[in-house]
Amino acid sequence: MNSYVNTAVGALLGTVFVLMSVSIASESLFHSENPEKEGFAIVAEEASAADAGGAAPAAAVPIAQLLAKADAKAGETVFKKCQACHDGTKGGPNKVGPNLFGVVDRPIGSHEGFAYSAAMKDFSKGASEKWTFDHLNHFLAAPKKYIAGTAMGFAGLQKDTDRANVILYLHTLADSPVPLPDPNAPDSATQ
Repeated sequence: MNSYVNTAVGALLGTVFVLMSVSIASESLFHSENPEKEGFAIVAEEASAADAGGAAPAAAVPIAQLLAKADAKAGETVFKKCQACHDGTKGGPNKVGPNLFGVVDRPIGSHEGFAYSAAMKDFSKGASEKWTFDHLNHFLAAPKKYIAGTAMGFAGLQKDTDRANVILYLHTLADSPVPLPDPNAPDSATQ
């Protein structure tokens, strides 16, 4: 062996020795015993039947009640987050996501010229399902939870007020907006 190989091997072995020594020394200095009793146990909840089916759990406050207090102007401000992927103008282009003009009460997965994911096509049941206020509320809360496999990469709007404001704003983006659900109706959550 030549002296360069011997030097390289010696340097490698010296480095390994120093690292192992430091590791052993730090282990003895900073070692701590496990506590006898855990301070706080984290328990995972069991998945409900709705979660197993891909649907998000029902919102705590029905969307009809949230829409009664919503502000479309505030929704327009929140919608700016959506404009990177969606256009809301009449006859506007599809971007990464479909154009959202007239989305409220439009059949799901039906906007012309947009290639929807297989998950969205399945969820739409052949475009027989519509974007109801309730569907929009759940989808905007957690898109990937509500429609497992959707290509929409948005994490969702966690605040009820933000979702309601955006949905009310989307409601205004139509030639003739559908009526808002009655907040006092007993089955207004399905609107």
